[in-house]
Amino acid sequence: MTKKDQRADAAEEKDREKWMARFQVRLAMQPGVDRAVVLQAVKEVTAHCADTGEHPRTAFGDPDTYAVQVAARLVPAERAARVTQRNAVVDRLDSALKKVRDIAGL
Repeated sequence: MTKKDQRADAAEEKDREKWMARFQVRLAMQPGVDRAVVLQAVKEVTAHCADTGEHPRTAFGDPDTYAVQVAARLVPAERAARVTQRNAVVDRLDSALKKVRDIAGL
């Protein structure tokens, strides 16, 4: 294998790693996604790419878009809704506390 081929292989591997890292981060940010969901999704993507030799971008497209699709498929809708609602309540409380601190000069 020539050095040029080795550099091309290394660049492709780095691109795969970047895709997977972005996919994992975006997936973890979706409402209701826990560690088990991320691990299952990563296992599915890794197995598919190993079986077919495809790059994840070729097989699944944009990592952000695919993360949303995977979350919708693997996370029960009621769990995602519950987490979204809880996050909204926490955000409202945080906003109210910030206003109180601003008024009190803290």
